Amino acid sequence: MEWKLGLQSYSLRTMTFDKAVATVKQLGLIYLEAFPGHLPMERASEAKKILDEHEIKLIAYGVVGMSNNEGALRRLFDFAKGMGIEVLTADPTPDSFDLLDKLVEEYGIYVAIHNHGPRSRYPGVDSVVKAIQGHHERIGLCYDTGHGARAGDDIVEAVRKIGKRIYGVHLKDVNEQKHDVGIGNGILDIHGFIKALKEVGFNGAFMLEYELEPQDPVPGIQKSLEFVRKVIEQVG
Repeated sequence: MEWKLGLQSYSLRTMTFDKAVATVKQLGLIYLEAFPGHLPMERASEAKKILDEHEIKLIAYGVVGMSNNEGALRRLFDFAKGMGIEVLTADPTPDSFDLLDKLVEEYGIYVAIHNHGPRSRYPGVDSVVKAIQGHHERIGLCYDTGHGARAGDDIVEAVRKIGKRIYGVHLKDVNEQKHDVGIGNGILDIHGFIKALKEVGFNGAFMLEYELEPQDPVPGIQKSLEFVRKVIEQVG
């Protein structure tokens, strides 16, 4: 299978968008998920030129709030369509799902609900499984492994629970205290997680998100990528 391995641009949040895109290229990646602080919707045309120049594919965007406001949601979906974004990583309000059912069908864009750990609206996998029941198949999960672990999830079992409706990943690792560490340095079963993704036929945006050392994240990102690439090679 093709692994669409990329970087969540929040990892490079102290850089400008153009510097972040150039860094993604230098890391040997072609896929990017931009967070709104890097790429406000009104900068779409400028961003497109930067992405094209570096041959980087903006496959996902978020995390974005979604409410039951059709005008605001249509502006977001129009932006996504124009940028070629396949997945909107989201934190939707419970009253927005009927509207989202209509928009994901109309635009052909996936909405992947981001779990954000304890005390958030969607802490781990179970809250998302419950929220999407009875709704359009293009509404699913963007699984943040770090936040999932903090919410008490077994990250391998989480993939099996959501199945084919996992449309994005924010890949992190944590230590015994559930604090973020470089991928491969923690306690999470990254190999089992990636193997489970393969088993459910995952074809979404597989983003490394590195929140450590914001002033100099690249060395840590490189080490994490080396580990992930080895695991992907083993899993096949």
